[in-house]
Amino acid sequence: MRSILVLYCLMVLLSSSAACGTAGSAVPAATVPLAGTTLRDRLKDGSPGPEMVVIPAGQFRMGAIFGGGDPDEKPVHQVTIARPFAMGKFEVTFAEFDRFCDATKREKPKDGRRWFPFSNWGRESRPAMNVTWDDAVAYTQWLSAQTGQRYRLPSEAEWEFAARGGADTPYWWGGTAGENRANCKGCGSQWDNKKTAPVGLFPPNHFLLHDTAGNVWEWCHDTWHENYEGAPADGKAWVGGDDSRRVQRGGSFGSKPRYIRSSARGRGAPDGRYVYLGFRVLREL
Repeated sequence: MRSILVLYCLMVLLSSSAACGTAGSAVPAATVPLAGTTLRDRLKDGSPGPEMVVIPAGQFRMGAIFGGGDPDEKPVHQVTIARPFAMGKFEVTFAEFDRFCDATKREKPKDGRRWFPFSNWGRESRPAMNVTWDDAVAYTQWLSAQTGQRYRLPSEAEWEFAARGGADTPYWWGGTAGENRANCKGCGSQWDNKKTAPVGLFPPNHFLLHDTAGNVWEWCHDTWHENYEGAPADGKAWVGGDDSRRVQRGGSFGSKPRYIRSSARGRGAPDGRYVYLGFRVLREL
Protein backbone atom coordinates (compact mmCIF):
# COMPACT_ATOMS: atom_id res chain seq x y z
CA MET A 1 0.00 0.00 0.00
CA ARG A 2 2.90 2.35 0.81
CA SER A 3 4.32 2.10 -2.73
CA ILE A 4 0.92 3.02 -4.14
CA LEU A 5 0.63 6.11 -1.98
CA VAL A 6 4.24 7.20 -2.54
CA LEU A 7 3.91 7.02 -6.33
CA TYR A 8 0.56 8.79 -6.23
CA CYS A 9 1.94 11.61 -4.05
CA LEU A 10 4.89 11.98 -6.42
CA MET A 11 2.50 12.37 -9.34
CA VAL A 12 0.51 15.00 -7.43
CA LEU A 13 3.73 16.95 -6.73
CA LEU A 14 4.76 16.77 -10.38
CA SER A 15 1.29 17.91 -11.37
CA SER A 16 1.48 20.83 -8.97
CA SER A 17 4.89 21.78 -10.31
CA ALA A 18 3.61 21.68 -13.88
CA ALA A 19 0.62 23.79 -12.89
CA CYS A 20 2.97 26.55 -11.71
CA GLY A 21 4.85 26.50 -15.02
CA THR A 22 6.95 29.47 -16.05
CA ALA A 23 6.11 33.05 -15.22
CA GLY A 24 3.25 34.31 -17.32
CA SER A 25 2.24 30.86 -18.56
CA ALA A 26 -1.36 30.94 -19.81
CA VAL A 27 -1.88 27.17 -20.11
CA PRO A 28 -2.96 25.47 -16.85
CA ALA A 29 -2.16 21.79 -16.30
CA ALA A 30 -5.00 19.31 -16.21
CA THR A 31 -6.26 18.58 -12.71
CA VAL A 32 -6.24 14.93 -11.66
CA PRO A 33 -8.97 14.14 -9.07
CA LEU A 34 -7.73 12.77 -5.77
CA ALA A 35 -7.86 9.03 -5.11
CA GLY A 36 -11.21 8.04 -3.65
CA THR A 37 -13.06 10.86 -5.40
CA THR A 38 -16.43 9.81 -6.80
CA LEU A 39 -17.24 10.85 -10.37
CA ARG A 40 -20.51 10.57 -12.27
CA ASP A 41 -20.71 11.84 -15.83
CA ARG A 42 -23.98 12.94 -17.36
CA LEU A 43 -25.46 11.33 -20.44
CA LYS A 44 -26.79 13.47 -23.27
CA ASP A 45 -30.30 13.43 -21.81
CA GLY A 46 -28.99 14.72 -18.48
CA SER A 47 -29.33 11.43 -16.63
CA PRO A 48 -26.36 10.12 -14.59
CA GLY A 49 -23.92 7.53 -15.89
CA PRO A 50 -22.29 4.85 -13.73
CA GLU A 51 -20.82 5.92 -10.41
CA MET A 52 -17.02 5.87 -10.68
CA VAL A 53 -14.23 6.01 -8.08
CA VAL A 54 -10.74 7.41 -8.74
CA ILE A 55 -8.03 4.75 -8.29
CA PRO A 56 -4.47 6.01 -7.63
CA ALA A 57 -1.39 5.15 -9.63
CA GLY A 58 0.95 2.65 -8.00
CA GLN A 59 2.89 -0.60 -8.14
CA PHE A 60 1.83 -4.08 -7.08
CA ARG A 61 2.76 -7.72 -7.39
CA MET A 62 0.34 -9.44 -9.72
CA GLY A 63 -0.56 -13.10 -9.37
CA ALA A 64 -0.61 -15.75 -6.64
CA ILE A 65 1.58 -13.83 -4.19
CA PHE A 66 1.36 -16.35 -1.34
CA GLY A 67 1.88 -19.47 -3.41
CA GLY A 68 -0.87 -21.92 -4.17
CA GLY A 69 -3.22 -20.57 -6.78
CA ASP A 70 -3.37 -22.01 -10.27
CA PRO A 71 -0.58 -22.20 -12.87
CA ASP A 72 -2.21 -19.38 -14.86
CA GLU A 73 -1.62 -17.02 -11.91
CA LYS A 74 2.17 -17.38 -12.21
CA PRO A 75 4.84 -16.19 -12.32
CA VAL A 76 4.14 -13.41 -9.86
CA HIS A 77 5.44 -10.20 -11.41
CA GLN A 78 5.72 -6.51 -10.62
CA VAL A 79 3.32 -4.19 -12.45
CA THR A 80 3.38 -0.40 -12.50
CA ILE A 81 0.14 1.52 -13.01
CA ALA A 82 1.58 4.86 -14.10
CA ARG A 83 -1.60 6.95 -14.19
CA PRO A 84 -4.68 7.16 -11.99
CA PHE A 85 -7.96 6.01 -13.52
CA ALA A 86 -11.60 5.79 -12.47
CA MET A 87 -13.28 2.41 -11.97
CA GLY A 88 -16.94 1.55 -11.66
CA LYS A 89 -17.89 1.61 -7.99
CA PHE A 90 -20.26 -1.24 -8.79
CA GLU A 91 -20.66 -3.82 -11.51
CA VAL A 92 -22.76 -2.39 -14.36
CA THR A 93 -26.38 -2.89 -13.33
CA PHE A 94 -29.38 -3.97 -15.36
CA ALA A 95 -30.82 -0.45 -14.97
CA GLU A 96 -27.73 1.00 -16.63
CA PHE A 97 -27.42 -1.66 -19.30
CA ASP A 98 -31.15 -1.66 -20.13
CA ARG A 99 -30.97 2.09 -20.79
CA PHE A 100 -28.21 1.39 -23.31
CA CYS A 101 -30.28 -1.38 -24.93
CA ASP A 102 -33.30 0.92 -25.23
CA ALA A 103 -31.18 3.66 -26.81
CA THR A 104 -29.49 1.34 -29.31
CA LYS A 105 -32.42 -1.02 -29.99
CA ARG A 106 -30.48 -4.04 -28.71
CA GLU A 107 -32.11 -7.10 -27.24
CA LYS A 108 -31.96 -6.99 -23.45
CA PRO A 109 -30.17 -9.86 -21.70
CA LYS A 110 -32.20 -12.18 -19.50
CA ASP A 111 -32.18 -11.65 -15.75
CA GLY A 112 -31.82 -15.30 -14.86
CA ARG A 113 -31.42 -18.73 -16.34
CA ARG A 114 -33.19 -19.69 -19.53
CA TRP A 115 -35.37 -22.33 -17.99
CA PHE A 116 -38.07 -22.34 -15.30
CA PRO A 117 -38.00 -21.82 -12.29
CA PHE A 118 -34.71 -19.92 -12.32
CA SER A 119 -35.70 -17.01 -14.56
CA ASN A 120 -36.67 -13.47 -13.54
CA TRP A 121 -34.30 -12.86 -10.64
CA GLY A 122 -34.86 -9.12 -10.89
CA ARG A 123 -33.21 -6.28 -12.80
CA GLU A 124 -32.64 -2.66 -11.69
CA SER A 125 -29.83 -2.81 -9.09
CA ARG A 126 -28.71 -6.36 -9.82
CA PRO A 127 -25.59 -6.71 -11.99
CA ALA A 128 -26.26 -7.07 -15.70
CA MET A 129 -25.53 -10.66 -16.70
CA ASN A 130 -25.82 -12.88 -19.76
CA VAL A 131 -23.67 -10.15 -21.32
CA THR A 132 -21.07 -11.03 -23.96
CA TRP A 133 -17.67 -9.38 -24.22
CA ASP A 134 -18.87 -7.77 -27.45
CA ASP A 135 -21.93 -6.37 -25.61
CA ALA A 136 -19.72 -4.96 -22.86
CA VAL A 137 -17.40 -3.25 -25.35
CA ALA A 138 -20.40 -1.79 -27.21
CA TYR A 139 -21.71 -0.38 -23.93
CA THR A 140 -18.37 1.36 -23.20
CA GLN A 141 -18.35 2.85 -26.70
CA TRP A 142 -21.90 4.14 -26.26
CA LEU A 143 -21.04 5.54 -22.83
CA SER A 144 -18.02 7.33 -24.31
CA ALA A 145 -20.16 8.90 -27.04
CA GLN A 146 -22.79 9.94 -24.49
CA THR A 147 -20.41 11.60 -22.05
CA GLY A 148 -17.48 12.79 -24.15
CA GLN A 149 -15.12 10.83 -21.87
CA ARG A 150 -13.18 7.67 -22.69
CA TYR A 151 -14.75 4.58 -21.14
CA ARG A 152 -13.51 1.04 -21.79
CA LEU A 153 -13.08 -2.34 -20.19
CA PRO A 154 -10.17 -2.52 -17.74
CA SER A 155 -7.03 -4.40 -18.54
CA GLU A 156 -6.53 -7.51 -16.44
CA ALA A 157 -3.73 -5.77 -14.52
CA GLU A 158 -5.84 -2.66 -13.87
CA TRP A 159 -8.67 -4.88 -12.68
CA GLU A 160 -6.49 -6.82 -10.22
CA PHE A 161 -4.82 -3.65 -8.93
CA ALA A 162 -8.21 -2.05 -8.26
CA ALA A 163 -9.75 -5.25 -6.84
CA ARG A 164 -6.89 -5.71 -4.36
CA GLY A 165 -7.50 -2.24 -2.99
CA GLY A 166 -3.87 -1.92 -1.95
CA ALA A 167 -3.84 -5.26 -0.09
CA ASP A 168 -1.42 -8.10 -0.79
CA THR A 169 -3.60 -10.83 0.74
CA PRO A 170 -5.54 -13.50 -1.21
CA TYR A 171 -8.80 -11.60 -0.63
CA TRP A 172 -8.80 -7.84 -0.26
CA TRP A 173 -10.03 -8.25 3.32
CA GLY A 174 -7.56 -10.94 4.40
CA GLY A 175 -6.31 -14.48 4.03
CA THR A 176 -9.59 -16.42 4.15
CA ALA A 177 -13.03 -16.04 2.59
CA GLY A 178 -14.65 -15.46 5.98
CA GLU A 179 -18.39 -15.14 6.39
CA ASN A 180 -20.85 -12.96 4.48
CA ARG A 181 -18.21 -10.81 2.78
CA ALA A 182 -19.21 -11.79 -0.77
CA ASN A 183 -21.72 -13.78 -2.79
CA CYS A 184 -20.19 -17.12 -3.80
CA LYS A 185 -20.67 -20.85 -3.31
CA GLY A 186 -19.78 -21.12 0.37
CA CYS A 187 -19.36 -17.45 1.31
CA GLY A 188 -22.16 -17.49 3.89
CA SER A 189 -24.55 -15.05 2.20
CA GLN A 190 -28.25 -15.55 1.54
CA TRP A 191 -27.60 -15.60 -2.22
CA ASP A 192 -24.79 -18.19 -2.24
CA ASN A 193 -24.95 -20.46 -5.29
CA LYS A 194 -28.54 -19.32 -5.97
CA LYS A 195 -28.50 -16.02 -7.81
CA THR A 196 -26.91 -12.59 -8.00
CA ALA A 197 -27.25 -10.05 -5.20
CA PRO A 198 -28.10 -6.38 -5.76
CA VAL A 199 -24.83 -4.47 -6.09
CA GLY A 200 -23.30 -2.70 -3.11
CA LEU A 201 -24.68 -4.84 -0.30
CA PHE A 202 -21.27 -6.13 0.78
CA PRO A 203 -18.55 -3.86 2.25
CA PRO A 204 -16.32 -2.06 -0.29
CA ASN A 205 -12.59 -2.68 -0.55
CA HIS A 206 -10.04 -0.05 0.50
CA PHE A 207 -10.42 1.69 -2.87
CA LEU A 208 -14.20 1.91 -2.21
CA LEU A 209 -15.16 -0.62 -4.89
CA HIS A 210 -17.98 -3.07 -4.20
CA ASP A 211 -18.35 -6.70 -5.30
CA THR A 212 -14.89 -7.21 -6.78
CA ALA A 213 -15.17 -10.70 -5.26
CA GLY A 214 -18.12 -12.86 -6.27
CA ASN A 215 -21.57 -11.96 -7.63
CA VAL A 216 -20.65 -12.06 -11.35
CA TRP A 217 -17.43 -12.65 -13.24
CA GLU A 218 -16.27 -9.44 -14.93
CA TRP A 219 -14.95 -9.12 -18.47
CA CYS A 220 -11.50 -7.59 -19.03
CA HIS A 221 -10.05 -6.37 -22.31
CA ASP A 222 -7.17 -8.90 -22.50
CA THR A 223 -7.06 -12.03 -24.59
CA TRP A 224 -6.34 -15.22 -22.67
CA HIS A 225 -2.79 -16.38 -21.95
CA GLU A 226 -2.13 -19.59 -20.03
CA ASN A 227 0.35 -17.92 -17.67
CA TYR A 228 2.20 -14.64 -17.10
CA GLU A 229 5.37 -15.48 -19.00
CA GLY A 230 5.98 -12.37 -21.11
CA ALA A 231 3.13 -10.37 -19.54
CA PRO A 232 3.46 -6.59 -19.79
CA ALA A 233 4.71 -4.78 -16.70
CA ASP A 234 3.01 -1.44 -17.46
CA GLY A 235 -0.58 -2.44 -16.70
CA LYS A 236 -1.74 -2.31 -20.30
CA ALA A 237 -4.03 -4.96 -21.78
CA TRP A 238 -2.22 -8.04 -23.11
CA VAL A 239 -3.80 -8.73 -26.47
CA GLY A 240 -2.60 -11.21 -29.07
CA GLY A 241 -1.60 -14.82 -29.40
CA ASP A 242 -3.50 -17.80 -30.74
CA ASP A 243 -6.30 -17.80 -28.16
CA SER A 244 -9.18 -15.43 -28.88
CA ARG A 245 -10.91 -15.98 -25.53
CA ARG A 246 -11.13 -12.99 -23.22
CA VAL A 247 -10.16 -12.77 -19.57
CA GLN A 248 -12.79 -12.81 -16.81
CA ARG A 249 -12.11 -11.82 -13.20
CA GLY A 250 -13.67 -11.84 -9.73
CA GLY A 251 -15.66 -15.05 -9.57
CA SER A 252 -19.44 -15.33 -9.26
CA PHE A 253 -22.29 -16.38 -7.00
CA GLY A 254 -21.66 -19.97 -8.16
CA SER A 255 -17.87 -19.96 -7.67
CA LYS A 256 -16.04 -21.69 -4.84
CA PRO A 257 -14.19 -19.27 -2.50
CA ARG A 258 -10.80 -19.98 -4.10
CA TYR A 259 -12.09 -18.52 -7.37
CA ILE A 260 -13.09 -15.17 -5.88
CA ARG A 261 -9.50 -14.43 -4.76
CA SER A 262 -8.07 -11.23 -6.22
CA SER A 263 -5.58 -13.15 -8.38
CA ALA A 264 -7.96 -15.88 -9.64
CA ARG A 265 -8.57 -15.88 -13.39
CA GLY A 266 -11.23 -17.08 -15.80
CA ARG A 267 -11.77 -16.90 -19.56
CA GLY A 268 -14.44 -17.29 -22.17
CA ALA A 269 -15.34 -16.80 -25.82
CA PRO A 270 -16.14 -13.15 -26.55
CA ASP A 271 -19.60 -14.12 -27.78
CA GLY A 272 -20.31 -16.24 -24.68
CA ARG A 273 -23.46 -15.33 -22.75
CA TYR A 274 -23.81 -16.80 -19.26
CA VAL A 275 -25.84 -16.21 -16.14
CA TYR A 276 -22.74 -15.71 -14.01
CA LEU A 277 -21.04 -13.19 -16.31
CA GLY A 278 -21.16 -9.38 -16.28
CA PHE A 279 -18.67 -6.50 -16.28
CA ARG A 280 -17.40 -3.28 -14.75
CA VAL A 281 -16.23 -0.18 -16.65
CA LEU A 282 -13.09 1.97 -16.48
CA ARG A 283 -12.90 5.67 -17.31
CA GLU A 284 -9.58 7.21 -18.29
CA LEU A 285 -8.56 10.44 -16.55
